[in-house]
Amino acid sequence: MGLRRPAARRPALPGTDPGEAAAGAARIGNRALALWLVLLTAGVVLLDSLTGTDLPLIPLLVVLPALASVFCTVRQTVGVACWVTLVVVGSRIAATGAFWDVFFLIGFTVLACALGVVACAARIRHATEVARLRSAAVALQRQILRPLPVVTRQLRAQGIYEPIEEDRFVGGDIYEVVQSPHGTRVIIGDVQGKGLPAIGAGFAALGAFREAAFREGDLTAVAAALEDAVVRHNAFTAETGETERFVTALLLGFDGGDRVSAVNCGHLLPRMLHDGAATKVALRLVSVPLGMAELSGEARAAETFGFPLGAALVVFTDGVTEARDATGAFYPLDERLGRWARDEPRELLRSLQADLEEFSGGVRRDDVAVLVLTRRPEGCGGLTTGHGPAAAGPA
Repeated sequence: MGLRRPAARRPALPGTDPGEAAAGAARIGNRALALWLVLLTAGVVLLDSLTGTDLPLIPLLVVLPALASVFCTVRQTVGVACWVTLVVVGSRIAATGAFWDVFFLIGFTVLACALGVVACAARIRHATEVARLRSAAVALQRQILRPLPVVTRQLRAQGIYEPIEEDRFVGGDIYEVVQSPHGTRVIIGDVQGKGLPAIGAGFAALGAFREAAFREGDLTAVAAALEDAVVRHNAFTAETGETERFVTALLLGFDGGDRVSAVNCGHLLPRMLHDGAATKVALRLVSVPLGMAELSGEARAAETFGFPLGAALVVFTDGVTEARDATGAFYPLDERLGRWARDEPRELLRSLQADLEEFSGGVRRDDVAVLVLTRRPEGCGGLTTGHGPAAAGPA
């Protein structure tokens, strides 16, 4: 039909946000637009000549500027409006009829064309504002999260992070890796809901984790500090009329040995890749999400599991497991991880990212955050981080 994606347009100028440039880009090329315009006009004029003066069809051309306002730029819509006006005026002047009938028809055509141009300008303005706000939210979230990879004395963390960047802006996936006197502490979590309020709750949890992970020797005390931070954040947002939110989170502690401490606050279970097999880590002590401790009478507890040298621990958010294909089926993560169990973390992440994109057809409903954690031999250096934004893809 001549339609094309905005991505087919020429690259945006330096300093221009890609989302804003795409909002004002045409969805149909000039040549395709001119071809369809001529064909539709010729068809209407032909039908009008066949029906005669009893049923004039030329006024039907006024719908073309309205259609153009949905798919075209303002300049293209102005061109369509001018073309329609010239065709209608030329055809009515050449035809015989009462003066006032011709006058009102021309006036109606000009008004309809003007409204089409105004509607196009309003659509592009609104889309640009939404893209600008979405871009600001995504940039804020990327600044909150640490760039990947992160290398500590105990482990190396590589991963991918892809914000959804849809109309409701971004989701609330969080992650962090902290080198502390007690070893390396890792968190991956998912805030309920999307948008800037979710980012606020995620930032409250991250700030508390960065402080408590360094200060507290017990991983359950770190979880308690996060619980208090989320509760305080909810109390503040409730005063402003916002919805209270909870955070599912998985906290991990690495002390350099072959055992890992874990506190699971309602999050997805990690997967272990070892000896060419992918297995689900069976954490038995799963507590309620952060922000909901008062609803449960049980205190959070830590448990340990084995993490041999050479194995890889995969932690992720539900943007991976809840990805769907065209039939509505969920992404088979365990099956896919089994195929890549012998791959290096970098290759595994690249394969997972490409496979998710292909499986979902490029349609994502939530953020995607995945960390692949591998142990480092004893005596390695301290904390280093990757360069560039965490959302740039596999690190």
